[in-house]
Amino acid sequence: MTEKLRMASPDLAEANIDKLAELFPTVITEVHDEDGNLQRAVDFDSLRQELSGCIVEGPQERYRLDWPGKRAAAFAANAPIAKTLRPVREESVDFDATENIFIEGDNLDALKLLQESYLGKVKLIYIDPPYNTGNDFVYNDTFANSSADELRRSGQTDNEGVPLVANTDSNGRFHTSWLNMMYPRLRLARNFLTDDGVLVVSIDENEHANLIELGKTVFGDASYVGEIVLKNSNKNDQSFISIQHEYIVFFVKNKQANSGEWVEKKEGLEKIYATFNRFRKEHGDDWAAINRAAKTWYKTFPPNDPVFASKHYDNMDARGIYFGSDISGPNDGQYVYDVLHPITGKPCKRPSRGWVFPEASMKEQILNNRVHFGLDHTTVPKIKTYLKDTEYQSLTSIRFVDGRAASKRLAKLFGEKVFTNPKDEFLLRDIFRAVGVGGEDIVLDMFAGSGSAMHAVLERNRSEASSSCRYIGIQIAEDLHESLKTAKGAARKITSNAIDLLTELGRPATVAEITKQRMRIVNKQLDGDLLVDSGFRVLKVDTSNLVDVWTAPDNIAQDILTESITSLKKDRTAKDLLFQVLLDWGLELSSSIIRETVDNREVYAVDDDALIACFAESVSPEVVRAIAERSPLRAVFRDDAFETDATRINTEQIFREVSPSTEVRTI
Repeated sequence: MTEKLRMASPDLAEANIDKLAELFPTVITEVHDEDGNLQRAVDFDSLRQELSGCIVEGPQERYRLDWPGKRAAAFAANAPIAKTLRPVREESVDFDATENIFIEGDNLDALKLLQESYLGKVKLIYIDPPYNTGNDFVYNDTFANSSADELRRSGQTDNEGVPLVANTDSNGRFHTSWLNMMYPRLRLARNFLTDDGVLVVSIDENEHANLIELGKTVFGDASYVGEIVLKNSNKNDQSFISIQHEYIVFFVKNKQANSGEWVEKKEGLEKIYATFNRFRKEHGDDWAAINRAAKTWYKTFPPNDPVFASKHYDNMDARGIYFGSDISGPNDGQYVYDVLHPITGKPCKRPSRGWVFPEASMKEQILNNRVHFGLDHTTVPKIKTYLKDTEYQSLTSIRFVDGRAASKRLAKLFGEKVFTNPKDEFLLRDIFRAVGVGGEDIVLDMFAGSGSAMHAVLERNRSEASSSCRYIGIQIAEDLHESLKTAKGAARKITSNAIDLLTELGRPATVAEITKQRMRIVNKQLDGDLLVDSGFRVLKVDTSNLVDVWTAPDNIAQDILTESITSLKKDRTAKDLLFQVLLDWGLELSSSIIRETVDNREVYAVDDDALIACFAESVSPEVVRAIAERSPLRAVFRDDAFETDATRINTEQIFREVSPSTEVRTI
């Protein structure tokens, strides 16, 4: 029965070996590890032979993105960690009912811990990573090199630190550090995406080119599907060219599974409809007067206003607002005949390629008032295209967004400015909708920052009754005091007001606390909306629930041995152990949890008895039988809860008799 749970993140290298063993069993061999124990390994010479038609040998030149530390970064993505996620009920909102998750900690650790629970379940991953403006990274991974090491290895300095090339800040180190930080995270992120999943990344010009190549490296060349150029500034303070835009870059996991039919509703429609209704009241059925008024009105909008993009919809009839579109035929000279002008009675000027319809169809269109005629027969008629029929358009590559709007909304939310240049939650909401996020989809943001993407998910749900998306947000507990000291220019995201606010609330001065506080405020705003789940479960990355034992067996004193009977840390609660079990068994962290009491012992039923856990320090036969009679899919107990071998054997016997299909384990 009692196979022990692993209590660590999955070993992705081992998982990859398993996949290779399925495809190429002859390439799997055995080698001795550092302790002399046999372990599986891949014979790469044999693997080259298996792939002899397409392998690139040794140092031969090939097209790929390379940088110092790439192999170490890949190793960092695969290496298991002895960590866990601990629930924090007092920092959560609606802990028992919500399906949203917020994780505080390094996102590399969090992504590893979530691998089995969310493999292939996330529809969209949004990230707003560090833009690499030359400042030190918060994400200081253990495999990353120091600045001096990186400069030496990349050939920018010699062993004594003397520069070998000019302008070291723009050579190697900054780009390498950023790539080493991003590479393992993107590799892990890809595993979460559904087959039709989408990765959306906000980035500026510093790493834009590298991001696209890195995305292709991780997701495949065909994965990159385009980008939005986001004009969000009018600043004029740079040499050469003043950068007034950022990028939102899109990758898809599988083009065959994602049709790419991404559409968005045109902006400014409400204003257009309201204005034309006013024109109709003023001019009645004088369509020419309405056309003149519309042309004048459209001229009052600058090119970056969304109304300006629809300025060609300047005509109106009894059906609604329209513009006259081209009536030319698809093939030169295919449909050539006379169309008489309704007023002059003379043949209208024909388009050079002939008409788009055969003559009978054209007569029907004219009869139904679907053709727009000029003042007389000297102009080519046009087909009426109505605004109400074309409210949606393909996701467009250029977007004008006032960068101050999101900042003002966030400042209003907090009552003061605490975060500079947050991402626009309404823009993200519209992007999520456009790429098909809806229903019960999951959105993951592993650089949560101010919480804009999490807020956008709630706005997505609020805007459409059929949408009940969930979010997983991850944010490291970056110290705000240190951020204010080191961050400069655009990299400075936090204001001193944030520290004052958190101090007043009695909370640590970290970015993660700002994220949580924003979502608490949003929850209060949406409290009356029963259709939107605006709560969130807080979990924090922490050390393993298992005791660290570093003493050699010969040196363990009797009193230490007595204290070490249990392998679990004394400060860990039953809820801590339960969430560890959820991770180990690959269950979602948003699963429903019901606490019950059986024979004076605490029992947790998860997700309608998909799992029943009892972490009491001793387990009675009554508890075991009560759990077995519910026939859960899985059951788990503390390993030290069985005082004798007889108790353990009796537990095995009860499950064999009462619920033989239940998978039973211990921790």
